[in-house]
Amino acid sequence: MFASDLLRALDCCPGAGSSGLLPQLGPRQLLAFTVNCLGNHRYLGFFEDLEQRHKAQVLVEDISDILEEHAEKHFHPYIAYCSNEVYQQRTLQKLISSNAAFREALREIERRPACGGLPMLSFLILPMQRVTRLPLLMDTLCLKTQGHSERYKAASRALKAISKLVRQCNEGAHRMERMEQMYTLHTQLDFSKVKSLPLISASRWLLKRGELFLVEETGLFRKIASRPTCYLFLFNDVLVVTKKKSEESYMVQDYAQMNHIQVEKIEPSELPLPGGGNRSSSVPHPFQVTLLRNSEGRQEQLLLSSDSASDRARWIVALTHSERQWQGLSSKGDLPQVEITKAFFAKQADEVTLQQADVVLVLQQEDGWLYGERLRDGETGWFPEDFARFITSRVAVEGNVRRMERLRVETDV
Repeated sequence: MFASDLLRALDCCPGAGSSGLLPQLGPRQLLAFTVNCLGNHRYLGFFEDLEQRHKAQVLVEDISDILEEHAEKHFHPYIAYCSNEVYQQRTLQKLISSNAAFREALREIERRPACGGLPMLSFLILPMQRVTRLPLLMDTLCLKTQGHSERYKAASRALKAISKLVRQCNEGAHRMERMEQMYTLHTQLDFSKVKSLPLISASRWLLKRGELFLVEETGLFRKIASRPTCYLFLFNDVLVVTKKKSEESYMVQDYAQMNHIQVEKIEPSELPLPGGGNRSSSVPHPFQVTLLRNSEGRQEQLLLSSDSASDRARWIVALTHSERQWQGLSSKGDLPQVEITKAFFAKQADEVTLQQADVVLVLQQEDGWLYGERLRDGETGWFPEDFARFITSRVAVEGNVRRMERLRVETDV
């Protein structure tokens, strides 16, 4: 399982080390978990214990006790690795973009048969992929042992233990990513034109950011620029409206707390011109954001337009996240479900990373994009529709909902 992946990852890296590239450019970030695991005797002891059980029982009856012990005592490297995964991925991308020699060496290594045609990134994300699958494995064991009281209790304990580990991995990953993100944005946002806002907070994180068209009213007409003129930073508790000065610098124009914001979707045909009438083609995908109490305590309205229907939908979902209480478990059986056919890596804050074979409840569809809830842990976000196929079997849909409900109740995920 994972041990073989680690060894394959190591087999893929000596070329870079021997050329003197990796030692100079961050092997600690790139291979920290590999080194940690190989130096952790009790971590590898998990596989040794499984092998011993298999030798003792040709037909293995149960592994719950092994998984419970290792989840509680020896799997802590998973937490450390997942917490720093964002740094590893960023380090790899920085090396690839900034060092041509490293980039070429890496390409040569990735072409070797031992790598199986997989990029370095795929090896870096394997630990997170592996550990998040373990609760589903233990849930299956729980189902298989329901007729055996003691084995069912053991499987349930193991399920709780591994689910706690997965929660710690997810929380660590989110915490470190958010912390780094907030410190970076703190240096990029210029509040010199408005009342300063203490940006860094342990309870604040970014939900979405991006450029939009700000529609301006000039006399009897509305004017929309040929290029985006407004850059929004949406945090979980505050919306910051800025104007982009450079790729890493933004002048803050205004802001408002999320509980002082109203959002309204507007169709182009419904948008009246200031002088009366309407012009449906002038503003393609409009929506209105009202700051009920802005940085100066006044009400302010922003008429915004995005460059696609899906982008508008994503902004509206993000801006109304605190108001949206999706249906409870009892009604989720009526929602469509999809199975992920190929891995998708989130590139924006409102997207969700998905592994092949993940099952997702679809909460909204818009212009080739789906907004959904990942079944195994409840994480929500957007992803492209062509990375998934809809599940048409009613039996499979109902079974997935029951599994989701069981996992949430049993593990408090």
